[in-house]
Amino acid sequence: MTVRRTGRHPRTCPLLLAMFLLSLSVQWVTAASEYDPYKILGVSRSASQPEIKRAYKNLAREWHPDKNKDPNAEDMFIKISKSYEILSNEERRSNFDRYGQMDENQPFGQSQHHGFRSFHNSFYFDESFFQFPRSRDFADSKYLLHHAQFNNDVLPDSYKRPYLIKVTSDWCFACIHIEPVWKETVQQLEPLGVGIGIVDLGYERRLANQLGAHRAPSIIGLVNGRVTFFHQAVVQEHLRQFIEDLLPHKLVEKITDNNYMTFLDSWRVENKPTVLLFDQVPMVPLLYKLTAFAFRDYVRFGFVDQGDTHNTRLLRQFNINTYAPTMLLFKEDTEKPVDIIQARGMKRQIMDEFVSNNKFLQVPRLVNQQLFDELCPVKQFHRRRKYCVLLITGEDQTFLPGNKAFLDFASANKKDVLRFAYVYQHQQQPLCQALLPNQASLTPQVVILERRSQAGKVLYRSVSGGWNGSEEDKYRLHEQLELLQKDPAYLSSDAVLPELNNEMAPIFIIRWINAAYDYILQIYDDLLYSNWREMMPILSLIFSALFILFGTVIIQAFSEPGENKPQKPKPKEQPQTDDDDASSRTNSSSRPPKKDFVEVTELTDITYTSNLVKLRPGHINVVLVLTSASKNALLRKFAKEVFSFSGTQTLHFSFLNADKHRHWMPSLLRSASDTAESEGQSDEDEESLDYTGHVLALNGHKRYFCLFRPVFTGDSSNDSSSETSFSDRKRKSRSRSRSSSHSRSRSHSREDGACPKRGSSRATSIELHHKLDRLGLWMERLMEGTLPRFQVPAWPFLHETTNTSFSES
Repeated sequence: MTVRRTGRHPRTCPLLLAMFLLSLSVQWVTAASEYDPYKILGVSRSASQPEIKRAYKNLAREWHPDKNKDPNAEDMFIKISKSYEILSNEERRSNFDRYGQMDENQPFGQSQHHGFRSFHNSFYFDESFFQFPRSRDFADSKYLLHHAQFNNDVLPDSYKRPYLIKVTSDWCFACIHIEPVWKETVQQLEPLGVGIGIVDLGYERRLANQLGAHRAPSIIGLVNGRVTFFHQAVVQEHLRQFIEDLLPHKLVEKITDNNYMTFLDSWRVENKPTVLLFDQVPMVPLLYKLTAFAFRDYVRFGFVDQGDTHNTRLLRQFNINTYAPTMLLFKEDTEKPVDIIQARGMKRQIMDEFVSNNKFLQVPRLVNQQLFDELCPVKQFHRRRKYCVLLITGEDQTFLPGNKAFLDFASANKKDVLRFAYVYQHQQQPLCQALLPNQASLTPQVVILERRSQAGKVLYRSVSGGWNGSEEDKYRLHEQLELLQKDPAYLSSDAVLPELNNEMAPIFIIRWINAAYDYILQIYDDLLYSNWREMMPILSLIFSALFILFGTVIIQAFSEPGENKPQKPKPKEQPQTDDDDASSRTNSSSRPPKKDFVEVTELTDITYTSNLVKLRPGHINVVLVLTSASKNALLRKFAKEVFSFSGTQTLHFSFLNADKHRHWMPSLLRSASDTAESEGQSDEDEESLDYTGHVLALNGHKRYFCLFRPVFTGDSSNDSSSETSFSDRKRKSRSRSRSSSHSRSRSHSREDGACPKRGSSRATSIELHHKLDRLGLWMERLMEGTLPRFQVPAWPFLHETTNTSFSES
């Protein structure tokens, strides 16, 4: 019987599986076909972008909820907008044509999964039993944010209005509980001008990571590009207060009878119109704060509490109706407002239109490039010509009458094609020099210009006669403006204007303090609410700095007291012969000054091998050749010249006594000559030369040296050479004929200054002191590596023996 039962299941299972797959396929097809942007807009799949745009405009005009009273007009209008959003973007349109997907961040090939979600969401269990989430309302789709949309639209727009963003996901049970409160908050805050957004944590993981949201539900506030998390109970009052706290402080100033004149007169410094709102409430309404935040770069806002007894004079002066909120807008005239609105139910749209039409003074001062671009836009069409009448003036009190006359002229000649403005020549010197290249002195001048390109090209003409504010100046300016409107070619000059200086930009220290304040607030918020994922890099940096700081303190505390004190180096005592014992004892008591102290070692049989023959690779020994008689004077001068190079770890300093080792220097020069050429001078002649004051830079590892020949003071110019190198001698030797005698060769060498003259040992102390005058320059060339190098096959012995040189293994 068991066998019979197992035989029945293979017959029934395929049938049930086929029915399930069939119903699933039907749901897929239905989900894919229920939303077709081409059908909604009524265009074909091959329609061009102009055709799609034309169809969208017609349908949007027809189904706009304000014009169409159909109950389904709002849903249809949302579908039309969503369809145009998909088809107007070529990438989204291509994804929809290929895969049927409408989300630009949805991976390719996942439209079937979307269909399965729609199929699954069609089956609802009783919510009171399983609490399964229902499908998202179609109205919420207009709030869904994508990564590209957030960075291109929402993030820049957050500098004009705050955003309240909800992070949610499918199968989020906690999201269901806050949904009613969220909808009520959206209905209340969105008409006030608060931006609303929804981020799906499952499908917008990249955007969620950018926001720092790693769990659902989360509510985020976005203002000025800064993300702030909401951590209180999700109730409508808390969310409203959360948005209000995100706004910058001092957006709206409290105005009373004591400070209203100061507030209205601030247009001279701030270069902005001022707005006063009169209302019965003691606190500034959120609607008014949001409007002030949107126009904070253009207008200053003040609030007057009508119920405060300290505002009676203000209410009486402007005859304010206490039964409805009133807004007054002032420009240069602080006694009379230029515009007034009064309404019981003040709407955001009315306030925006009221401020937008009056966001510039009648004659504003050009303080930055953005204001210049808005006041004097670039010419685009012939019907949209905008001429900018610019007064170039000064800041002193003597210019005030002329500036006041220019303001009166602008108030009497208001036209849509004319924009009046002024600049201070001292603040905008590059602009003034471009418009008035031949005017050096500061005299007020009026310039009429028209911008032709964003690169700064303008056509302009300066009004002859300058500007003093007289009636004659006004008549002359009015006449030229009339000629300009009749003939646009009246502007005969052209120039390229530089970008304007930003006079209102805060100094660096203020910006640094503001940035540090925001950073500290962010750290405090993360620490308070344990946002450890965001805090880990900051905490790691802080602990690393503390570890380095305390580690340094501990090392210094446990180090020996004498380690950090500079020890005075002791001169090495070298074995001396009986001939110079007296001079050595005399020298031992007089050390060179500490400032020019250099440790110099004598090359002897003991130190010769370690300081030259087996010198470490990369190290150079600078050797001074001297005699017993010139030792004191030359060592002092040598220490002074090389003191600035004594800190180099690869340089060592020594001296060679020519009286003790008179054969070493001729042997070294002869070995270098033998390497380069076969000729040379006789041993007796070379050993008879005086090498006092010569300096050698010896590289023991690579077996080469550089030679410094001293300056001979008091001799003729033919005999003096500050830096005659050994290569001069070699080049002159090559130029001689090989048949010439050794005596003639020596004569040529001495005439050219290649060898020093004899008899220098009897020179005075002043002559010895000046032999090393240019050693410092030679050391600089040594460190740069630009001195000629002379190779030697091996270093000679200090004493003349049968073996004349060392050879390295």
